[in-house]
Amino acid sequence: MSAPGEKGGAVRYALLSDIHSNLEALEAVLEDIAGQAVDELLCLGDLVGYGADPNECVRRIRGLTSHVVIGNHDSAVVGLTDVSNFNAHARRAVAWTAEIIEPEQARYLSRRPFTDRIDDGLLVHATPSEPAAWHYLLSTQAARSEFPSFSESICFIGHSHQPVFFSSDGAPHSRKTDRLSCDPGLRYIVNVGSIGQPRDGDPRSCYAIYDADSRTVQLRRVAYDIKSAQRKILKAGLPPVLAARLSRGE
Repeated sequence: MSAPGEKGGAVRYALLSDIHSNLEALEAVLEDIAGQAVDELLCLGDLVGYGADPNECVRRIRGLTSHVVIGNHDSAVVGLTDVSNFNAHARRAVAWTAEIIEPEQARYLSRRPFTDRIDDGLLVHATPSEPAAWHYLLSTQAARSEFPSFSESICFIGHSHQPVFFSSDGAPHSRKTDRLSCDPGLRYIVNVGSIGQPRDGDPRSCYAIYDADSRTVQLRRVAYDIKSAQRKILKAGLPPVLAARLSRGE
């Protein structure tokens, strides 16, 4: 990645979310990013949970960017979020991760903010209105109620593991659309999808590139070594369903 602004002031951001301790997926995405003329990397949280390489994933991300917000699994692993609303498999993964997370990585996760800002964009894991409540934003109607809670022209989120665009005019956006050209008269909420555990039926990792100059967002899908990630999950004694779902993208 080049230095921000190195190419005449235009900045291209790569936005990653929901890595979930999947090192194979993360490394494949970083390799793809290396060929996309990206200036800066941003992370929307949930570096850990579900997968078998939490320490490696945290170290990798913290070495690449200072723009990292906290996700609900990050928060749960360091004891800041109650896991009673997590399903049984997620609770087990949180407990396992909490046991093996290195103290240095745990401190790093515990100090991540709920929100961050770049140019005309807001970064948050779940919703801009209540970042610490971990609500899911899944519908146009729900998105409409979120726009008054932030002033930036675009808000990037993760959490649901499902890439989608929402606009302030309430128009529906197809989840199959992989490119957004921002209308200067509108504001947007963009879910950038998941690196480590996609849930939209496509098992490939998903991330977004935001060009702040042209105000375009592109979603990119990247294949990775799913079988290796699955073997690690099973070897760690984590729930087998967490391995199986990777092949199905759910």
